[in-house]
Order: sequence, then C-alpha cells, then structure tokens
Amino acid sequence: MGTKGHLMKSVFILLSAAACLALLFSCVKKESFSVIPQIGFSDYYNMFDTTKIAKTGVLTITFQDGDGDIGLNPWDLNPPFDTASYYYYNYFIDLYEKKNGVFVKDTTLVPPLRYRIPNLTPNDANKAIKGIIVDTIPLNPAPKWDTIMFSMFIYDRALHKSNVVYTPQIVVRRP
Repeated sequence: MGTKGHLMKSVFILLSAAACLALLFSCVKKESFSVIPQIGFSDYYNMFDTTKIAKTGVLTITFQDGDGDIGLNPWDLNPPFDTASYYYYNYFIDLYEKKNGVFVKDTTLVPPLRYRIPNLTPNDANKAIKGIIVDTIPLNPAPKWDTIMFSMFIYDRALHKSNVVYTPQIVVRRP
C-alpha cells in the first residue's frame, strides 16, 4: 500500500472514531430543569420507642434545580445569608397538628425546623441537579395530639423559593 493508501486509511479511521464519539455523546441525555427549584414528598416514617410514641421521624424529599445553585457553604455568612437573616437557612419545615379535626400550624417549636443544606452544585458544565434529601426530625416527646403533618420548601442561592409540599397525615402514637 502506498502513501496515499495509508493516508486514506488513517483519514477513514479518524473519521470513524470521530463519528463514534459524536454518536456516543449525542446519546448522553442532558437534564434540563427550571432554575426555580422543585421539590416533592418522597417518604416519611416514624421511629417509635417502647412507650409507643414516635420520638423522631425520618423525612425524605426529592429535589431538582436547573442551575444547580442549591445549598450553602459553611463560609456563606455575608448578607443575605448572615446569621441574622431569614435566608441563613435554606430548608424550611413547618409542623401542623390535627386539633379537633383541623390541621393547625405549630408556631411554638423552639428551635423551629430550619436547616442549611450544604452546597450541592456539581463541578460540571451541566449544572442541572436532582436528588434526595433525608432528614431526621425530632418530635414532641409527649404529644398532646396524635396526628401531624409537615410542609416544606427550600431556597436556592439566587433566593428562588421552591414549591411547597406536604406530607400525608402522620399518626405519632401507636394504638
């Protein structure tokens, strides 16, 4: 085979390799979500003790965000994320108790159920993220009411508020 034959063979191999790479990367689906975070209720279960009263609950939510700016670094303490700001926390959970057949928000929780999700932004060109957050929640050790539910939402670093989701009714006492 002459020089022209080797050159044609090399060009053919190079073009074939490029076509295979293009085909491979075209098959990788890039996720695309809104830059406003979206959350969903996934699961909740009680952890009962020997008194048949739930002392803690385990809450799982799903999340997705198009620009991946969910979470804060420990050093994110400048406004609006300073300790005196509402946005110091980025994960908010509210407790509702069923009193006489109606759910009423409990505003007496000290401290309130507020958390700082750590920075989840990927080191990737495509910043879209999705995942789950699992949280253990302390419950009233001597609840007056036997049925509760939670609502929750998150903020991203651009201060976009997610949708608000609710758990189903949760019985915190075993019969």
